[in-house]
Amino acid sequence: MTQTFTAVFEPAEEGGYVAFVEEIPGAVSQGETLEEARENLKEALALMLEVNRENALEGVDESRVVREIIAVDR
Repeated sequence: MTQTFTAVFEPAEEGGYVAFVEEIPGAVSQGETLEEARENLKEALALMLEVNRENALEGVDESRVVREIIAVDR
């Protein structure tokens, strides 16, 4: 499944870029170049989503849940 988010890149005073995802609080990274910041942010976001998914399912009897994909228009 592919999800899209809004990445924001800001030049850092000490050089490089600070990056964050507007829709996901805490999804923050950095890099020396824009490309490095972009790749680091993708990795950080993927890890955050994986951990959040695992935490959300902790203690849930998955044999009793209904899963479906939802789409939200912005």
